[in-house]
Amino acid sequence: MASGTLYTYPDNFRAYKALIAAQYGGGNVQVAPGFVFGETNKSPEFLKKFPLGKVPAFETKDGQCITESNAIAWYVASNELRGKTDIEKALILQWLNYADTEILQAVSTWVFPYLGIIEFNKQTVTSAKNELSSILAQLNDFLLTRTYLVGEQVTLADIVVACVLLPAYQNVIAPDFRKSYQNVNRWFTTIVNQPKVKNVLGTVKLCDKEPEVPKAEGSGKKDKKKEKPQQPKEPKAKEEKPAPEPAEEMDAAELALAAEPKSKDPFEALPKGTFNMDDFKRCYSNEDTDKSIPYFWEKFDPQNYSIWFGEYKYNDELQKVFMSCNLITGMFQRLDKMRKHSFASVCLFGKDNDSTISGVWVWRGQDLAFELSPDWQIDYESYQWSKLDHTRDEHKKLINDYLAWSGTDKDGRKFNQGKIFK
Repeated sequence: MASGTLYTYPDNFRAYKALIAAQYGGGNVQVAPGFVFGETNKSPEFLKKFPLGKVPAFETKDGQCITESNAIAWYVASNELRGKTDIEKALILQWLNYADTEILQAVSTWVFPYLGIIEFNKQTVTSAKNELSSILAQLNDFLLTRTYLVGEQVTLADIVVACVLLPAYQNVIAPDFRKSYQNVNRWFTTIVNQPKVKNVLGTVKLCDKEPEVPKAEGSGKKDKKKEKPQQPKEPKAKEEKPAPEPAEEMDAAELALAAEPKSKDPFEALPKGTFNMDDFKRCYSNEDTDKSIPYFWEKFDPQNYSIWFGEYKYNDELQKVFMSCNLITGMFQRLDKMRKHSFASVCLFGKDNDSTISGVWVWRGQDLAFELSPDWQIDYESYQWSKLDHTRDEHKKLINDYLAWSGTDKDGRKFNQGKIFK
């Protein structure tokens, strides 16, 4: 039985994973009293134990230190929660990874604007809502003949996925939206009403109506006094970012990374031209495509920017849709420092065991941008790249289809879902 101290702020849904797992594990896990985010986790004493300053963080009774909520939950859980067989253990880990790389991103991007954590923009929220809808549809099919995600009893897979979905069920998944996912609803209410889960969460109240669009006030964020209690405010340094990085517990680590010396941007050596990438991204995020696509063509500067088409070379190896989406998300994360002067719409076409990945990319310069920096070359060789000519009707139609998330791939597979790099 694992015992120790959990450092976190109140009502942190990531910390719920560990606290619930500890209920099953039977150990003595105590939340550190008097923890103040932005102060306690920046203190020399805390950083000596947890150098990144991330929470939740866990210190065992014998002084071992663990970060990352899934790792903490795994450590404090019972053997039954971790799975009885090797295949069950592997499947549980699969669900934990899926929750953090796919579900959490969609939930955070949809929920956080309504909690005042990030600025609201229509297209990003709509995209996240559609993405979560797709995820829930797949989960609904999976749960048609199952009570739990793995095996015949509650496991860490159920706890982690339920905790990640919790903010959405509490704040944005209104009755009209969730009625299409009866199997997921049944599973979710089953998990949150387990006695040991309820000991941590209390009675979970589901969202009873669709939230109103937040009013823009100054920076576009809500007044702290009106903020809903389920999701605490992030520090100001994170609020000021135009978009979250929800897949990991970044919190204070973002502040630490922001203080690192900035490496030289390879794009800066290229002519700036007249195309304002930030303005286009803002338009694409806030307007429907019937306005944002014409805006792109009106402003595009072909002398100093180029458009490229990337096709994944190993489509025959793609299996589950969510695994294919992980490939796209992983590539985006590794190209984070390329975002300022780049934009991409990458789409997945088809279904499980019959899908393809391809995308349209726009960046400053006329050559393949990945070759400008060794840091950008991890994934690009897995794609076949071709430069598009916007003056050719067939190329322009292809670009429009990818920006609008419409059409099919070259073999007629239907659009399944898309991801935007911006």
